[in-house]
This record gives sequence, C-alpha cells and structure tokens, in this order.
Amino acid sequence: MKKILFAACALFIAGSLFAQVDTASSPALVVSEPVKKPKKKYNLSNRANDHFLLQLGYTNWLDAPDSIQTKGFSRSINAYFMFDFPFKTSQQLSAGIGAGIGSDHVFLDGHFADVKGKTATMRFNGLDTSTIGIKKTKVVTTYAEIPIELRYVANPEQSDKSFKFALGVKVGTMLKGGTRSRITTPASSPNYLLKESDKTYFNTTRIVGTARIGVGHFTLFGTYQFTSLLKTGAGPQLKPFTVGLSFGGL
Repeated sequence: MKKILFAACALFIAGSLFAQVDTASSPALVVSEPVKKPKKKYNLSNRANDHFLLQLGYTNWLDAPDSIQTKGFSRSINAYFMFDFPFKTSQQLSAGIGAGIGSDHVFLDGHFADVKGKTATMRFNGLDTSTIGIKKTKVVTTYAEIPIELRYVANPEQSDKSFKFALGVKVGTMLKGGTRSRITTPASSPNYLLKESDKTYFNTTRIVGTARIGVGHFTLFGTYQFTSLLKTGAGPQLKPFTVGLSFGGL
C-alpha cells in the first residue's frame, strides 16, 4: 500500500513539473489591435474654394394659378462673397458663409402686376387693356442675402480643378420689389417704360434651399424658396425656383 501511494505522489509531482516547463516554453498569446491608417494632411494655404460666387439662372414660380402666365427667359442674377472654413477632422469638408445680393426678374405673359394697388391682394390684371397695351412686364425683386453652405471637394489642395458638391440655405431681406412694363396707348408712340416699386404685397423675408455640383470653377446650381413671394392673404402663394450655372473664384 505504501508503494502505491509513493508511486502516485511521484507521478503527480512529475506531471506538475512538466506542465510548468511547457507553460514557460510556450509563447504568450498577444492580441493585436488593427492599425488605423493616418488621415491625409492637405496644404490649404493657397487654395481657392469659391470665395466669390457669381450665378446666372432660369427662374420661375411654382404654385402659380392658371391666370398668371410667365414667358421668356425669366432669370436670376446673384453675387456673393464667402468665407470658407475647412473641418479639422476631414479637410475635404468645409463650411462656407458669406453675404451678397440676389435679384429675380420674372417676365409675365400679357399681365400687369399692380404692385402699387390699393386692394387687399395684388392684382395681376389691374390695367384696362382696352385702352392700354402691355408689351412686356417683368416683376423684379432684389434681396440682401446671407448664404450658408456645407461643402465637399475631392482634392482640397486643387479645388479649382476638382469635383465639388455643396448643400445649403440662404436667408434674405428684400431691398426692392416692383415692376418694369412696356406700355402702349393710342396717344403714345412709341411705347414707354413704366417703373413702379412698392414692397407692400411682398414677403420681405425669404428662406431658400440651395445645391451646387460641378468641377473646378463651374458648378450647376439649383434653388427652391421655402417662403412664398407674396405675403399670406396678399395673393397666390408663389414659390420661386431657379436652375443655372455658378462661377466660383478666388
């Protein structure tokens, strides 16, 4: 019996020793974390990124009733100076903010917008056309605006040659609203230009959504006005929209 106990103890001690030797000789298990690729750093000291924007586009009114018809090349002309602030975490993204002037010129087809009328709503047929002929009328609105954009450019170091995209909004306050009309009467030959200006019927604050996409200095742009052109109760709730071409420089 003593021999059996002695043999069992010897086997236990030998197994323990072999286990310690095996553990000591085995390499430790090391869990490595994935190596993050460092973000590329761009030299933005001399880049041009649309600090100056000049836009020319076709403009029209959505939600216009059948009684109001437009014609010709109704247009929008905008000019802005903007500051550009690249994101530190991603230099391909930046925020642009600035100030400028936006002006819409919408031509009416045989109608006259009576901006100086005395009625509660603005009349678009306020002249007696039996004695007066309307050759051409355009509604002109001019705003001081603050545009804000979230911008993306594929190569920030050469933004004047790279693909770019921007989404934004601009907030404006009306500087002037009125009409310019070519009028003919039996007593007038040739026709004469009638200019009228009054902001009474117009919504003097406007908020517009904007988008741009293109390459280098030239981008296509589109806008949609969230606020109506005329005040609530002052006429149809017209929503101007524009599509056109932007030139960005500096």
